[in-house]
Amino acid sequence: MITTSPKPPKSFEPVIDTHDTWGVMNGVQGCPAGCEYCYLRQLGLLLVKPEELATPQETVRQLLAHPHYHPRKPYALYTYTDALATPPNRAHLVGLLRALVAAGVRNPVCVITKFHIPDDVIAEFVAARAAGLPVVVYLSYSGLGPDIEKGIRHEQLRDNFPRLNAAQIPIVHYWRPALPENSTPETMERVLGWAARWAECSVTVGLKVKASAVQQAVDLWPALAGLAPDLANAEVWPEEARNFLGDLPERYARHPIYETNSCALALVLGRTDRANIFGSQVCTEANRCPVGQRGRCTVAQALRRPVTEERIAAEFQRIGLADTTFRWEPATATLTLGSPAAMRDQHHLAQTLAVTVRAPRADGDLMWSGKTAGVLPLIIPTRPATEAPCRTS
Repeated sequence: MITTSPKPPKSFEPVIDTHDTWGVMNGVQGCPAGCEYCYLRQLGLLLVKPEELATPQETVRQLLAHPHYHPRKPYALYTYTDALATPPNRAHLVGLLRALVAAGVRNPVCVITKFHIPDDVIAEFVAARAAGLPVVVYLSYSGLGPDIEKGIRHEQLRDNFPRLNAAQIPIVHYWRPALPENSTPETMERVLGWAARWAECSVTVGLKVKASAVQQAVDLWPALAGLAPDLANAEVWPEEARNFLGDLPERYARHPIYETNSCALALVLGRTDRANIFGSQVCTEANRCPVGQRGRCTVAQALRRPVTEERIAAEFQRIGLADTTFRWEPATATLTLGSPAAMRDQHHLAQTLAVTVRAPRADGDLMWSGKTAGVLPLIIPTRPATEAPCRTS
């Protein structure tokens, strides 16, 4: 197992940043758990005591001063730790929610966790929502065992679902990552059978393989060894999982299941597509979206304010890309940059302008590019096959 590899030195990420679906606030970084697939391993932030990099008040100050801040952008909290993992983490989370409310911030905030959520923290979620701060909880429940998700008490994780539901806190079931160990029909049925009772929707995700984590992925899933050149920035799926999701039992017909997290957020928040997903192959063939939500996106697309080159240039100027050339294609809502740009800037442009962004990848940029940037699933056969694995959308 990869846990035998030497631990790299700690490398902290910015407190405020932009990832492929949302902005992030990471005033605390480092996780005491030891999930074998976690991207924190390359940063030396796995199996360590979490460290506070910014107080809740300082986190809010940095948020509002950041050039990527937009008042409607959703933010994920604590993506480089788990907000519920330790008492200090939980105290920081409570302090951050209160600081956001006090500062008048009303951006939707998403708390992603595998840990038990105490009743007093659920009460803070309720209070924040009552004060106008939309709080959504992502429960990362995938059916993996303690041999892979080390340090996670799965019964406590499962128990979060009905307790949050009873408190009327919106739940997104984060079903990730899909590995051979949790992709049998029996395991997938058990996971979905529980989550669909309580969650607004599910988001299914394969194994995300950053360029820096190829060997970690191969150690975890040995069948990937011969595919190393194709793994960098891939999302890898066992074929068995894809087959299950493509032929779900009828009893789950009313449970939305997405491969694009931006669409799950739109559903839960009562919004429409802001990632140029609507009408794409992923939208029509992969995402299981309610008819009402598709209707909402249809109307929004028809009424959408046109994106102009002047508006694009103004946003480039605001975030420090004034010298970057671009090509704008209104028919496909695609913005193509003429030179490399940091992935965080590409993600910000995509989210702020609600467009697809294409650009050469900058050397040394290890940030995950994501589906909205064109990443396609790499599907691995789970039985003997004569054909090589293929990418599909």
